[in-house]
Amino acid sequence: MATKKIIKKSKKANEVMTLDQLKIELLASRTSLTDSKRGHKLGELTNPRAITVMRKKIARLLTAIRADEIASSRGDK
Repeated sequence: MATKKIIKKSKKANEVMTLDQLKIELLASRTSLTDSKRGHKLGELTNPRAITVMRKKIARLLTAIRADEIASSRGDK
């Protein structure tokens, strides 16, 4: 039986959220990362992978913000 590959095109973050929403989400993620790091040091964090997930989420948000800034400076938006 042949299988179909489903190619899912993801939307860019700036298509889903505005720049202000991205910055608010970035602030919340950074706060959550700080809390997770503190909880990990105290031994309260049950899943230490949450720190890695948060760091990657922050990196994605920073990339989306930077891409939006570049697009607006070029006038591509």
